[in-house]
Amino acid sequence: MENKKCYLDSCIWLNLFKKESDSTSGVQWWKLTKDFIEQVEERDGKVIVSTIVLKELYFKTKDKFNRIQKFFKESEYIEIVKTTSEDYELARKWEQEHGLLSFYDYIHVAITKRLNIQLITRDKDLIEFAKSYVEVFKPEDLIR
Repeated sequence: MENKKCYLDSCIWLNLFKKESDSTSGVQWWKLTKDFIEQVEERDGKVIVSTIVLKELYFKTKDKFNRIQKFFKESEYIEIVKTTSEDYELARKWEQEHGLLSFYDYIHVAITKRLNIQLITRDKDLIEFAKSYVEVFKPEDLIR
């Protein structure tokens, strides 16, 4: 993953910030996410965060959002990108054609497609849809 950029879906950030784990298997999702992000940073990669991810995180972490936003802005390996009208148009097209995911999930795929970067998520339905358009992985698939 040398000098690569990747886009982390909101669910991955929520795993990290909420310290989420799988209660059945005991897998610590947040720890795997942390290890993955540290690996990206160590290898001079970039983590892309879109304004859509920021919006989703705001609604899910209202009380912690200012700290999260500060973390993003102060981290040299994180790049915040704006969503374009082309992203919205493509996401709407997919939403009308498929209708299986949330509009925001389609936007995540549209952004990664436009930027030609990997999508990182654990959302099984999103993975299934996205793999037709972009490279998509779970964080643990890329940890070395």
